[in-house]
Amino acid sequence: MALDLNNKSILVTGGTGSFGKQFVRTVFEKFPQVKRLVIYSRDELKQYEMSQIFPHAKYPAIRYFIGDVRDAERLKRACEGIDMLVHAAALKQVPAAEYNPMECIKTNIFGAENVINAALDCGVKEVVALSTDKAAAPINLYGATKLCSDKLFVAANNMKGARDLRFSVVRYGNVIGSRGSVVPFFLQQRETGVLPITHPDMTRFNISLEEGVDLVLYALEHAWGGEIFVPKIPSYKITEVAEAIGPNCKHEVVGIRPGEKLHEAMITETDALSTVELDRYYVILPYTPQWDVEEFIRHFKGSRVPDGFYYDSANNDHWLNAEQIREEIRLHVDPTFKA
Repeated sequence: MALDLNNKSILVTGGTGSFGKQFVRTVFEKFPQVKRLVIYSRDELKQYEMSQIFPHAKYPAIRYFIGDVRDAERLKRACEGIDMLVHAAALKQVPAAEYNPMECIKTNIFGAENVINAALDCGVKEVVALSTDKAAAPINLYGATKLCSDKLFVAANNMKGARDLRFSVVRYGNVIGSRGSVVPFFLQQRETGVLPITHPDMTRFNISLEEGVDLVLYALEHAWGGEIFVPKIPSYKITEVAEAIGPNCKHEVVGIRPGEKLHEAMITETDALSTVELDRYYVILPYTPQWDVEEFIRHFKGSRVPDGFYYDSANNDHWLNAEQIREEIRLHVDPTFKA
C-alpha cells in the first residue's frame, strides 16, 4: 500500500532546520489533508520565521511547539496523538561538538533516548531518525554521538513489545547548500579571489534536500523496523566544487581540519556483512531483527552485497563534474548562479 499521510498527525523534531522546511513543503504538496504537522524545536525566532513561510491561516494543520529533545516531559506532551515522528534535531557542527562535548552528547544521545521513550509511551506508529555519513567509522565526537543515536533507534525495536511501532534510521551525506557546508562557503569566499582547499584529493557524497525527504518518506512507507537506509548518491571532488564555483579563483591548500576525513563512509566493511542492496538504496539490517531476513530480501527483490563491500565517497561509481555541480547549485541553491 502506498504511503498516505492524509489524516495523519506527524511530529518533526528540529523542524525549523533546512530538512524540516523541505519536509513540511513536501508533505503539504503531496498530502494536503494531513491532520496535524507539529514543528518541535527550541528556537522561538526560527519558529516565528518559519511561520511566515507556513502561516497557520494558510496551513491550518501546522503547529509550532517550543521544546528541547533534552526535555523528556515536554517531548512526551508534544507526542500525544502523534502517528509518525521524524527525528531531525541534532547538534551537528563538528568544531562546536569537540569544544562542548557534553552538550552534543545531551542532545544527540540523551535526546534520542527521550524521543524513543516518548514514542513508546504515546502510541506513535512510525519513527524515522536522521543520521549522517559521519556516523560510519566516526573519528569526531559528532559522528560518535550519531552512531550511538543510530544504535539506540535500531535497538528500540527490541523494546516495543506488542506495540504496532517501527523505528528506523536514514543515513546520508552532505546536503548541497546546507548551512555550514562547502557550497555556500565557496560562494561567499569566491569574492576574495581565493578558495581554500583542505586537501586536493578530498571527496564527499552529495544529496539534495528533496532526495533526503524522499528517503525519509520511503522509510516511513517501507520500514519493517531496525533498518538503516542508505541512498545511492553521487560523489564529488572538492577540487571540482572549487572549479564549479570559482574557475578563475586561486586554489589554496590549507590542510584537513581536526575531526575531518579525507573521504566519508556510509557503509563500512563490517556493516556490509548485514547489508542488502535494493534498486535505489542500500539497507543495513539490524543484527537482531524482529522479522525474517530472507523474507525481507525477497519482498524487496534485494540481494546481499558481496564480501569485502564498502561504500565511501572515494570508491563510488557515480561522480559529479564541475558543470554538473553548477547545475546542482542552480537547481537546489541559487537559480541565478553563474560561474
